[in-house]
Amino acid sequence: MKTPTTRRLCSVKAHRAIFFLSLLTILIANVCQAQSFKGFPMWDTNLSFEVRVKDLVSRLTLEEKVGQMLNAAPAIPRLGIPAYDWWNEVLHGVARTPFHVTVYPQAIGMAAGWDSTSLAMMAHYSALEGRAVFNKATALGRNNERYLGLTYWTPNINIFRDPRWGRGQETYGEDPFLTSMLGRAFVRGLQGDDPKYLKAAACAKHFAVHSGPEPSRHSDNFSPSNYDLWDTYLPAFKELVTKAKVEGVMCAYNAFHGQPCCGSDVLMNDILRKQWQFKGYVTSDCWAIDDFFKFHKTHPDATSASVDAVLHGTDVECGTDVYKSLLDGVKKGMIAEAQLDISLIRLFTTRYRLGMFDPVSMVKYAQTPESILETAEHKAHSLKMAQQSIVLLKNEGNTLPLSKNIKKIAVLGPNADNRIVVLGNYNGQPSEIITALQGIKNKLGQEVELIYEKAINFTNDTLLAYANVTNQYSWEGKPGFKAEYYNNVALQGEPEMVRMEKSVDHLWQEGEAVVGRIRANNFSARYSAHYKADEDGYITFEIEADDGYRFFVNDKEVLNAWQRNRWGARTYKLDTKKGASYKIVVEYWQGEGKANVHLRAGLLEKSNLSAIVNRVKDADAIVYVGGISPQLEGEEMRVDFPGFNGGDRTSILLPAVQTELLKMLKGTGKPLVFVVMTGSAIALPYEDQNIPAIVNAWYGGQSAGTAIADVLFGDYNPAGRLPVTFYKADSDLPDFKSYDMNNRTYRYFKGDALYPFGHGLSYTSFQYSKLKTPGKIKSGASFKVSATLTNTGKKDGDEVVQLYLAYPEVAGKAPIRALKGFNRIRLKAGESKTVSFTLSPEQCQLVNEEGALYQPKGKMEISLGGAQPQQKQKTTSNVLTKTLRVR
Repeated sequence: MKTPTTRRLCSVKAHRAIFFLSLLTILIANVCQAQSFKGFPMWDTNLSFEVRVKDLVSRLTLEEKVGQMLNAAPAIPRLGIPAYDWWNEVLHGVARTPFHVTVYPQAIGMAAGWDSTSLAMMAHYSALEGRAVFNKATALGRNNERYLGLTYWTPNINIFRDPRWGRGQETYGEDPFLTSMLGRAFVRGLQGDDPKYLKAAACAKHFAVHSGPEPSRHSDNFSPSNYDLWDTYLPAFKELVTKAKVEGVMCAYNAFHGQPCCGSDVLMNDILRKQWQFKGYVTSDCWAIDDFFKFHKTHPDATSASVDAVLHGTDVECGTDVYKSLLDGVKKGMIAEAQLDISLIRLFTTRYRLGMFDPVSMVKYAQTPESILETAEHKAHSLKMAQQSIVLLKNEGNTLPLSKNIKKIAVLGPNADNRIVVLGNYNGQPSEIITALQGIKNKLGQEVELIYEKAINFTNDTLLAYANVTNQYSWEGKPGFKAEYYNNVALQGEPEMVRMEKSVDHLWQEGEAVVGRIRANNFSARYSAHYKADEDGYITFEIEADDGYRFFVNDKEVLNAWQRNRWGARTYKLDTKKGASYKIVVEYWQGEGKANVHLRAGLLEKSNLSAIVNRVKDADAIVYVGGISPQLEGEEMRVDFPGFNGGDRTSILLPAVQTELLKMLKGTGKPLVFVVMTGSAIALPYEDQNIPAIVNAWYGGQSAGTAIADVLFGDYNPAGRLPVTFYKADSDLPDFKSYDMNNRTYRYFKGDALYPFGHGLSYTSFQYSKLKTPGKIKSGASFKVSATLTNTGKKDGDEVVQLYLAYPEVAGKAPIRALKGFNRIRLKAGESKTVSFTLSPEQCQLVNEEGALYQPKGKMEISLGGAQPQQKQKTTSNVLTKTLRVR
C-alpha cells in the first residue's frame, strides 16, 4: 500500500517524466522543423535569388506577409526567417549605432568638396563599418534592432532650393547635376561592385518635390510645373535609379498635385515604376502613410491608405503598424493578396542580395571584422574630407594664413568648443571629437597664450555660468538623484530599474543600452532629489533634453518642453534661502532619435561683451567661431528661437547678437577671422564688408577642429566651393512654400549673390588658357572640351574646375546657366595640367514646358574655369567662355 508521501513522490516523478518527454518532443520537433525548412528551395544556394525568393513568398501566410511589410519585420521561425528592421541611416558615416564609428562632414560639407572620388570612398568605408556593426550585432543577438541593419535610407538627394530649409544640410546642395554626380558616387561606393551581393543597400530620398517647410510637411501639397519637375526635382532621382542602380527609394511626406507622394499616380506608378523601370523596393517615409488620413485627408482610414500605398508600389511602411490593416483590406477584397506578393518579392530580393540567407563563408562582406571600426585609414579620410569641405569666402589683405609664431591668440564664439555642432544631424558617435578650439590648441602647442571665451549664445548674450552643485542634491539621505527608468514613454507601470545617480547628465545613441532591457528609444525616466541651498539668493536650473520633459519644484510644474523664458532658453530661476531644501523632479521621455537629458545649475547672467573684448584686444589674432547649429536647424524640431521655427529658419541673416560682437571685435584693430559653421547659406552683409577673413567650415565631422586649424595656419590650402548660393538678404528669397524655381538658385536667380554657387578662394592662384572646343556641334552627338590649367602661385593647392552651359537665344524657359562638369585637381606651384570633359547629348539638352528633353539649336555658351562666368566676387581663377553653334 502506498503512503501519501509515496503517492506524492510518484506524482512528482510522473510530472517530471511528462515534462521532460514534452521538452524532448519539442526539441525533436524543432530539429525536424529546422531540417525541414533547410530543404526548401528558399535555402538552396545553388538556385538563383529569383527562384529562392518566389519560393519563400509562396510559403508565407497572409498574416506573415503583412508582418514582413513593416519596417520592424518579425521573425518567422517555422521557415528560419530572422527578424529584421529595415530602418537605418548612413548620411555621413554610420548613424545612430550604439558603437563608436567614424563620422565624416555633414552631407552639405562633403558636397562643398566637389570631389566625387572622395565621396565614393567615404561611402565605401561607411559600408564596411556598417557591415562590422551588423556582424557584431548578429553575434550579440541584436541584429533585429533598429539602426543595426544593412538597408540605409540615404542619400538625401532633394534639391536645396531654399536656404531656410533646416534639412538642406543633409543634401548635396542646390544644383541637380552636382547632386546627381555626388549621389551616384555615394550609391556606388556604398553598394559595392560585387556581381552577386550588395555591400549595403542605399536608398534615394525623398521622392519627390520635398524640401520644406518642416512644420507643415505632413499636410503640404505641392504642384510644380512639369518644367520644374523634370528640370530641377527629378534629375538626381533619375540618375540614381536608371544609372547608379540604387536599391531603394523613399517616398516623401508631402502630397504632389493632390495625392500623397507615397500614393502618387504620376511619381510612383508612371515615372518610377513604368518610365524608369525601377525594380528595387520603396519605403514610405516614417509615419507618412498615417498622413494620408490624418493630415492630407485624402483617405478615410488606415485600411484605404495602406491599400492605396501598396497599389502605388510602396513596399514597406515605416514608423507605425498602419500596414497591419492590409489584412482587413485583403479580406474585404480591396486588394489582392497577389499584390502583396509583388512587394514581398522586392523586399526579400534586397535581403537575399545582402547575403542574409546565405552562409557567412559565401558572403565576403559578412566576414568584415569589428576591427574595421574607426581605423586610422577611415579617420584620415574624415580629416581629408573636412579639409576639402572648407570654403574660403573672403581673405582681404592676406589675413590668412595666420602665423604660427604668434604669441597670443583669442578664440571666441558659441561654436568654438561645441562638440555637438561638428557632428551635424543623422550622425554616429566617434570615440574622439576635435572642436575648433582643440584643433587650434593642438596646432599651436603650449608656447602660445590662448584666451577662450564662449561670449554669447547663437541668438542672445545671456549665458548660464555653471556651478558645481552636485553635493547639494540628495534623496532620503543618499547623495544624488533617485532615477526611475520605464520601458515605455509614459512613465507607466513599475519602473524597469530604480537606482541612485550622481547627476542628471546623459547622452545615449539610438539603440544604446540605457538600463536593463531598455534601449535608447521609446522609454522614459524620472529623476528626483532635494536641492539644499547654501546661500540666500537664487539658482537657475537649465534643462537640455530631446523629445519631452517636465520640471517640477516642490511638486509644482514650472517648466516643460513647450515653454521657454524670455531668453529662449529652457531655464527656471529659483529664489533660495540658505539651508532650505527644495524638491526637484525631472520627468523625461524619449521616442525616436538620440536620447539626451541634462540638468545643470548656475547663475544666468548677461555677458559683459565690453569686458570680453577688452581682455582680447592685445591678442595677435582673434578667431571668432560662430554661425548656427544642428541644435537650431534640422528635421521637424521644437525650436522657436528668434530667426528659427520648427527646424527651419525664418531669416537667413546671421543672428544679430553675433554681428554686434563681431563689430566690437573689429574695433580692436587686430587681425580678425570669422569661422562660420552652418548647414546652409547665411546672409553676411556686414561681415562681408567689414571682416577681413571669412571661412565657411560647415559641420565638419569628428576632425573638424583639426581641419579648421590646418586652414587657418596654412598647413592646408583651402579649395572648397559653395554647393549653394549665399544670398545677401531675406528679400532675395521667394515664398518658402512655392516650389516654382523662378528666381531660385544660381540657375534662375536674377539678383547679385553675396557669394555665388561655386565660389571659393585659395592661398595660391590659377590661370586657364587654350580652351578647345569643336567649331560647330551636331545635335545628338557627344563632344570634348579641354583647357590648360596652371598653378601660377607659390603654394601647392587644389582647383575645382567647373564647366557651365548656357543657351542665350532660347525663347522658352531655360536656366541662366547650368553646371555640366566639374573636377577637383591637385597642382603643385608652377605646374600645368590639361583638363578635359566629354559632354554627352543628354548633358546638352534642355527641358521643355511639358517636361521633355530636347536639344536647342543656335548659340551655346561654354564656360570653363574655377567659378561661374561673369561673377562679381573676386576669385582665384579666370573663366574662359566660348560661343558655339548647335546644328
